[in-house]
Order: sequence, then C-alpha cells, then structure tokens
Amino acid sequence: WFILQYMSGFGNEHVSEDPRCPGALPEGQNNPQVCPYGLYAEQLSGSAFTCPRPTNKRSWLYRILPSVCHKPFKPLKEGHLTHDWDEVEPDPNQLRWKPFEIPKAPQNKLDFVSGLHTLCGAGEPRGRNGIAVHIFVCNTSMLNRCLYNSDGDFLIVPQQGKLLITTEFGKMLVEPNEICVIQQGMRFSVEVFGETRGYILEVYGAHFELPDLGPIGANGLANPRDFLVPVAWYEDRQVPGGYTVISKYQGKLFAAQQDFSPFNVVAWHGNYTPYKYHLEKFMVINSVAFDHADPSIFTVLTAKSTRPGVALADFVIFPPRWGVANNTFRPPYYHRNCMSEFMGLIKGHYEAKEEGFQPGGGSLHSMMTPHGPDADCFEKASKAKLEPERVAEGTMAFMFESSLSLAVTKWGLQTSNCLDKNYYKCWEPLKSHFNPKCK
Repeated sequence: WFILQYMSGFGNEHVSEDPRCPGALPEGQNNPQVCPYGLYAEQLSGSAFTCPRPTNKRSWLYRILPSVCHKPFKPLKEGHLTHDWDEVEPDPNQLRWKPFEIPKAPQNKLDFVSGLHTLCGAGEPRGRNGIAVHIFVCNTSMLNRCLYNSDGDFLIVPQQGKLLITTEFGKMLVEPNEICVIQQGMRFSVEVFGETRGYILEVYGAHFELPDLGPIGANGLANPRDFLVPVAWYEDRQVPGGYTVISKYQGKLFAAQQDFSPFNVVAWHGNYTPYKYHLEKFMVINSVAFDHADPSIFTVLTAKSTRPGVALADFVIFPPRWGVANNTFRPPYYHRNCMSEFMGLIKGHYEAKEEGFQPGGGSLHSMMTPHGPDADCFEKASKAKLEPERVAEGTMAFMFESSLSLAVTKWGLQTSNCLDKNYYKCWEPLKSHFNPKCK
C-alpha cells in the first residue's frame, strides 16, 4: 500500500504520522502519561540538550516498543571497516583508484553493512573529531538487519544502483545523482536491486549544514526547500528468528538481537531527521567575466570545525554548467592545498582528466600534494577557441574536502587491488613552453 512521499525543507521542524493511525501524535506535549494507541514516547537527541536553539537537534518518536528492548550487544566482525589510520605508512603521492569491484552475488553475497570498505580518514570517534571515507559495494539487501552509527553522520552517494532505505522516520528511495544523509543514531536498513556501489563521507562530532552564502545573498547553491524528508511509516512485525540491530560504535561493529522490527515508529515530530537531495537541483554559481572562483562555490553541504571558515568536511559537486570566462584557462588550475581532497565520479568524464578517472573510482590529493589537469587537458585548453560552452554535460563529479590530513587504509593501498600505479604518468608529458624572448 505504501507510496513514497516526502516533506521538504532543510532542518525544518517536521510533523508526521502514519495515516493508518490518525491522531497518533500527542497534542500539546511530548511525553503524556499515556500516549495515543498505547505507544511509547522516545526522544532521539542529535545535540546536547543545552545547545543554542539554532543548533539544537532532536526528534520525538512514538513507537510500538522502545528501542531499548534488545539483548546485549556482542562484537561483530568488521570486515574492511576501520578507523585504524596506522595500518600502513603514510603516502603523500597523488592517488587514483580504478572503479571498485562489485562482487558477484552467487560467489559472495554482500549487503550494505558487510560491503563497507574504509578507504581513508583521520581523527577518531571517541574524541568526536574526525572523518572517514568509505566505499560500499553490495549485491543483496539487508534482511532482518539494520544499522545505526553511534560515531557520526553518514553522507551516502550512490553511484550504481538505487537504494531503498527504510529508516525509523520512513522510507527513502535514493538513486545515482541523489545523496542522502543518515544522521548519528538513526536506525536504517538498505534494500538493493542488483549490483550496487557508492561512496560514504562519515563525519564525527559535527552535523552537515548548508553553507553560509555571504555576498551571494539569500538564494543559490543548494536551496533548503529541495531537501526531502521521509514521512512516517511503521511495521508491527514480529521476527521470532531474531532481528539483528548493528551498532557502529568507536569504529567497530556490534550486534544485538531482538524479536521485532525496529521500524515500528507510528508517528514522530522534530528537526533531527534523515534526508535526501537531488544534485540536479543545485543552483550553480560561476565566473562570467574572467578567471576562476574558488571551488567552494560548489559546496552542497558543510560540516564545520571549531575554527571559523574551516570545514571539518565539505561535500562539493561539479555539475553541468556554462563556461564563458574570457582570456582564461578554463579547466581547474594547478594547485597545492592545505585541505585534503578526495574526488569521486558518479557518471560521465571529469573535465580535467577525461581518461583514467572513471565512474565508481576515485582520487585523493593529500594536503599540499600538487595536482591539476593532465598534459592532454592542458594542451587542449591552452589552444581552445574561447566561446561559450557547456562544461561537464552528462557528468557529475564530486569532492569530499577536509581540513584534516587523511591517512589511507591498507585496503585502499593494497587489498582492494584498484590503485592505479601509473597515475603520476598523466603529468609526465607536460613540457616547458618558456621563452624569455616572448612575453
């Protein structure tokens, strides 16, 4: 009977109840002595109680049984999920990965949790400051299993295959060229429809928010109304064989058994929710005279650090747009950065590296490691006739950028067997054009 529906608005105070139980939300208070329909009231806090009102995040859930009803948690094998950043020696080189391989289902069934592979990261969850970049590859749906992340928020970027995500707040369908954010503590389960792959940016100690617009003004970039939140949906389902609740806690996985579905929330209200966003909705800002604006103009979401203007992590996209700059080398310029830049490709060809950087792969340009267009791109763009042109048509590249210095895992450097060891060669054909007699 269920039809996917959403409410719109970023960070709004939303109210939702499953239409099968009208009036399930208590009126005028959060925690009555007896809730409608005999439900339990449970608060999910995404911030300290005493945070200022603009940053205070919480939702009230009205559920058939509270989430405390489970057997004790026991360690679960993590596979390739880690936050051990000392597995291998640091590597400052420019790194690029070929598309990460999705295992075939008959030989190796992987669901979303068992298909998590940590690629790089920094910091650690106990100190509530850090990030991790994960790759997920899976070929089967989570069955009677859900996950919640005690460590931080997941920003999920599907690249191949759509995800039907059931959360305590309702259901979301997230397809390639969309993203979703599952915030700290929210239980969710992922259904897939074949071979599926994507990227995850995990943030410890901060939540994602819309970037400040400054001189841009009131409108632009990702508009708040385009963020979608699921509507309440519940299942009153007993699972005699055991339902597994998986907790990611201090970088490790733990599993607890219970005999009912955790998606038993009949109604909820609050401003702490999962949400999704379609990248085509992004209002692109760009140079219309000469030179480049910094790529920060493409920021969709940011997780701020304690230093003003410095992000713990930014999620940045490079969408289709017009290039019209006069007397300007239009592709990205050569660059050394005090931030770490992980790039992924959802579809198409990235303008600065049309060969080698493929959908489902990635690259990491670490702190102060130089990077920029390959030789072919430089020669082509230096000689191009400068006319208005569509840039990145049919393409969507993105960047996870962080002020932290990211360490690459053993899986990323060795076990995945996807590292492109010839990446550095794309700059070797660059030659000197210097002529002291010609200005």
